[in-house]
Amino acid sequence: MLKPDTEEALADAIQSAQSPLRVLGGGTCGALSDGEGLDVSALSGISLYEPGALTLVAKAGTPVSEISAALAAEGQRLAFEPPDFRTLLNTSGAPTIGGVFATNASGPRRIQGGAARDFALGVRFVDGAGNIIKNGGRVMKNVTGYDLVKLMCGAYGTLGVMTEVSLKVLPSPETSGTLLVRGLSEEAGVRAMSKALGSPFEVSGAAHCAKILDDRPITALRVEGFEKSVAYRMERLKDLLTPFGAEMEIAPKEMSDWLWEGVRDAGKFSDMEGDVWRVSCKPSDAPRLAELASGIACFLDWGGGLIWILTTPGVDLRQRLGQFGGHAMLVRASRDTRRALGTFQPEAPGVARLTEGLRQRFDPRGMLNAGLMGPALVREET
Repeated sequence: MLKPDTEEALADAIQSAQSPLRVLGGGTCGALSDGEGLDVSALSGISLYEPGALTLVAKAGTPVSEISAALAAEGQRLAFEPPDFRTLLNTSGAPTIGGVFATNASGPRRIQGGAARDFALGVRFVDGAGNIIKNGGRVMKNVTGYDLVKLMCGAYGTLGVMTEVSLKVLPSPETSGTLLVRGLSEEAGVRAMSKALGSPFEVSGAAHCAKILDDRPITALRVEGFEKSVAYRMERLKDLLTPFGAEMEIAPKEMSDWLWEGVRDAGKFSDMEGDVWRVSCKPSDAPRLAELASGIACFLDWGGGLIWILTTPGVDLRQRLGQFGGHAMLVRASRDTRRALGTFQPEAPGVARLTEGLRQRFDPRGMLNAGLMGPALVREET
């Protein structure tokens, strides 16, 4: 296991490597590919934090918890609500900010504020040839030339190993509230969420969780802000959704926090056996896709744009769903299932050519997380 403690040492390790490297941060998702381990967790610490400018710079191995604590002390937060899948995947370690941006990990608030990549201002990384590259800066609108910041977000370490990220943060709201709508079908739930998201009431979370609280489905809508504003908007949302004829109530604060943490981390499936899939789609397609999946259980996030599906082990969900405007990612499964199905949706030929061109440019030797985004990906059993 290689564990460089400086950016220069990381560059030397990659440059001198003779076989593929398996990039590791906090280790919360297990081993993502075959190869010798390259642990970057020693590259840790907040380099710069300017609360007045709403910007923070941290080394890639910095735990998310450390950053969240520093932000909370100044009444600020990470706006994109990064998930924590340790319970779902039965892993340990600590999620790192580099891992968050490498996977573009974004929670329920994405529908309002955007994904992790939308808050990335700058990045430093080492490519597959051992070159140290810097792109972007520490303020908004400071990108010239190619926007490598966005390219690195969601590349899963296949184009370069992040060493430092600059990001925008936001103030924390005074309070939040969750409206629970009980008993809607998935189709009606998507319509209700779409209506709420299209309203002027600034909904920051919209999920449909079948039988998560009792024997009836729950459609949850979250609003955040000043206390009086939240109370007003909750009442207006009730009025807006009255035509659906469903029972509605405002969740207590403790229940609200628990519910959104569960939605964020797919906690509903943590104690349930089976494979876990994450399907991105058009919200209007969600009810049909959920029916086609014929899974053990499912729930919707992002107003229906994200479906979490639990299936029996070994099921090829992509084959069941057929062609649709989105993609299905295998999040949890056995080693054999991962080997057979791969983690990511196979790319269209044109996209695959573009992807291969990028890999040839940034990792011509194929050293970084080799096979991660192809069908041969194998993740260690979790």
